[in-house]
Amino acid sequence: MPEGHSVHRITRQFARNFVGTRPEVTSPQGRFAGGAAVLTGREMTDARAVGKQMFLEFDDELWLRVHLGIYGAWDFAGEIELDPSIVVHGSRMGQTGMAGPVDQEAEDSLTSIGAPRRSRLRMAESEKTTEVEGAWPPEPVGQVRVRLLNERVVADLRGPTACEVLTPEEVEAVLDRLGPDPANENTPEERERFVTRAKKKSTPIGLVLMDQSVIAGIGNVYRAEMLFRAELDPHIPAKQVPEAVLRELWDDWVHLLDVGITVGQMMTIDDLEGEAYAKALEERDERHWVYKLEGTPCKRCGANIVLEEFGNRKLYWCPGCQDFSRALKS
Repeated sequence: MPEGHSVHRITRQFARNFVGTRPEVTSPQGRFAGGAAVLTGREMTDARAVGKQMFLEFDDELWLRVHLGIYGAWDFAGEIELDPSIVVHGSRMGQTGMAGPVDQEAEDSLTSIGAPRRSRLRMAESEKTTEVEGAWPPEPVGQVRVRLLNERVVADLRGPTACEVLTPEEVEAVLDRLGPDPANENTPEERERFVTRAKKKSTPIGLVLMDQSVIAGIGNVYRAEMLFRAELDPHIPAKQVPEAVLRELWDDWVHLLDVGITVGQMMTIDDLEGEAYAKALEERDERHWVYKLEGTPCKRCGANIVLEEFGNRKLYWCPGCQDFSRALKS
């Protein structure tokens, strides 16, 4: 499932390529035909992400809400302009200046060099680029729930969990159910809102971090890596975690989310440089501490990483580093 950084990257692409235009909105699959008819030809005026959900605003205060869920993805094609805040690897457009391979099963970005050309950019948990051949616009591929098309760019949505037109009041109702998202507002007040909500939970902190009503955007990968970085046992009840430790978790999420949005990959090992950084871009195991590393020695303490079923999801953690007593320190 795409985590918060991916949804923010997608939203920034909409802000760059669609806001201020009047896209034609269609539903090639037919399942969103009514909503498409309401939105088509209206000016897109805003694009926002909150956690794992995105909201596209159109004229007359109509909003398109999309939750990608497990299987959803956006494909962009055309003369795509990248948001300047994100890095493009394997291209001289990249802010890091680094060329070279990236993990093709993870999150890559557009690799067009020089003048814009018609390219296709898939944005979900993975971001992949292919050349667009033939007539413009390209024919929809697969079960496209929604297509947005302007003069330069087309965006196709497939497989979302949610896709609906909302009024401002309905948008507010959705937002009220979500916890804070530091990519939108990293303030002491929002951090305390997270701490207050977490302290009310008797469920394990490893479940609370993925509760979107407590904090928005964290998924399975970031959950495992944040708990490792904090040296926290995933099983300790959230209400037993000291407030100072919860604030540290918020601050670490701020850091990791910013890295993910900018780089396009969930880089959770800090201070990688040169060949080590290039290898981490190419190989998932080199950029994570515990995620999908079960049975291998911990990079920090040497204990074997454990995999267990936890809240109907897979949890990866290190019994050596993530000591229960860590959470009890004041």
